[in-house]
Amino acid sequence: MVTKILRLPEVKETSGLSRSSIYAGMQNGTFPKSIKLGTRMVGWSEKAIEDWIEQKLNEAKQGANQ
Repeated sequence: MVTKILRLPEVKETSGLSRSSIYAGMQNGTFPKSIKLGTRMVGWSEKAIEDWIEQKLNEAKQGANQ
């Protein structure tokens, strides 16, 4: 299985979050942590972002059913 690494612009587009919201979520544990790729380069596992989106969709469904 090949794991794709997403850079910040792709993560912003996929998640719908701003840069500051992504980093705030990482800080408080509500968004997947980035992976250090180089001295000044980070990325995110595509699978981790997909899992986060799925979790948010499930939370929304559960909230609508209550």
